Amino acid sequence: MPKTSQHPYHPIIYVRGFAATQGEIEETVADPYMGFNIGSTKSRVAWTGDVKRFYFESPLVRLMSDHKYEDVFVDGDDLIAADRADHPVPYRCIVIYRYYDEASQDFGDGNGTPPIEHFAKGLGDLILRLRDKVCANKANQITTEDFRVHLVAHSMGGLVCRAFLQNTKLDPKNIRGAVDKLFTYATPHNGIDMRIVRNVPGWLSFGDINNFNRAKMADYLDVPNGDDVSLVKNFPPERIFNLVGTNPRDYSVAGGVSAWAAGDESDGLVRIENATTHGLDAEGNDVRSPRAFVNRSHSGSYGIVNSEEGYQNLTRFLFGALRVDGILEIDDISLPVEVQKASDEGKTVHASYQFEIAASIRGCQWQMTRREARENSAIFRSYDELFPRQKDGKRQPDRSRSPQLFTIFLDPSKSTKTSKSVSFAFDLKVLVPDYEVDGSFFLKRHYEGGFIFRELILVEAFPDTKATAGWRIKYGFQDINPGKPGVDAETRLLDAGEGLAFNIPIEQKAKPGLRGALRIEARSWS
Repeated sequence: MPKTSQHPYHPIIYVRGFAATQGEIEETVADPYMGFNIGSTKSRVAWTGDVKRFYFESPLVRLMSDHKYEDVFVDGDDLIAADRADHPVPYRCIVIYRYYDEASQDFGDGNGTPPIEHFAKGLGDLILRLRDKVCANKANQITTEDFRVHLVAHSMGGLVCRAFLQNTKLDPKNIRGAVDKLFTYATPHNGIDMRIVRNVPGWLSFGDINNFNRAKMADYLDVPNGDDVSLVKNFPPERIFNLVGTNPRDYSVAGGVSAWAAGDESDGLVRIENATTHGLDAEGNDVRSPRAFVNRSHSGSYGIVNSEEGYQNLTRFLFGALRVDGILEIDDISLPVEVQKASDEGKTVHASYQFEIAASIRGCQWQMTRREARENSAIFRSYDELFPRQKDGKRQPDRSRSPQLFTIFLDPSKSTKTSKSVSFAFDLKVLVPDYEVDGSFFLKRHYEGGFIFRELILVEAFPDTKATAGWRIKYGFQDINPGKPGVDAETRLLDAGEGLAFNIPIEQKAKPGLRGALRIEARSWS
């Protein structure tokens, strides 16, 4: 298990994604930053109605300008590979893992791409070299015991990182304990599925695409079988962040064929359901990795890596001080009067609910996470899942199926107020389902796009040493007190005092209606 540190600004190693052809490999190795330096220029409608350009300079440039990181290239040399005593390596540095070099015609033999297991071992060697270089710089005041590193990976790069972290055979020098956190962009953690074939065949070796076959993944990730290769072991799943893309339309690879094959519920290559990880805690309970959903494609000019949303999630996960989770606990969802009557008469009634959520930070023009039905990313629950029938025929809410709406990380150092409070808002919608009565849709008084519940809820956390877990919390509803959370939350300590929790009552009395509570959990994060 990795050892954590109070110092957030550890060296960062970027691990790029898949290159299918020799031409793509050569293009990759010709770029010193392997694509992580690519930004984007977009248009946005301002409050005046004018269309303005919005520039995102790239994650590398922003890490350098916002957080004072440095690259390791000097006079044409890579300081991690070269012996340059005149240029010591700073602790706050960015390193590119150039694992495709040996497969290129310029830097290697060009005779094929080594397997992922080879790349994973190479990552361990790179971390060792980086540790030695960093610790040799007396100005860093870092010992080998204190050295930590962040891994940031796109697509297949996330599988390279997981293979190194999970499969002990691929880390013979036992250096994985130096990894503090792993952030993945659009990684196919549970393989790649296409509408024409589920699970990439193991025999499909073109461009090594069989790296995404679940049986092969289970082998190099060292998980029990190929049914669920998103399982994390030998590394805390809560220290892996999954950024999930929800926009297949702008993924132009293969002339759009990939996006068509991956389907609407994808980023154009990786299906949403396959882009996340989970693991087991010491008691055997399932723990899901933190995740966010952004309407970006797998790569390209509208890609997930070169997005403001991606950068903001990345930096808050790496450097933030507070983790906040929102879980919607539903006590009851009432049916329309006519549908309830049909149910009381013994007719078979089915209903499935979609929950939409968008979370944003105070003073910012982007969203940390967004899940919407029109982007095929809304959270889905059937009535039977939420309220399973008991042996006595009655229905009871199943808390294990309560929708987890969001996980966001907050950074008080970015607070816009002198109080150093951190504030965020989330727009919660529960859509009206298509009710089915005895196999027929109930459309009486149905309006497409209607919702059972909708509210913009504001939450503000104030650092306070006298308050529960060191934070005083206020919340409010936008329609009652716009822009100002005004209700003092009744907070309570979480188990083992690891943070605090509070409930926000949720109720819509009209039928169909909703009754329950939004449980917010806040934990210190480092």
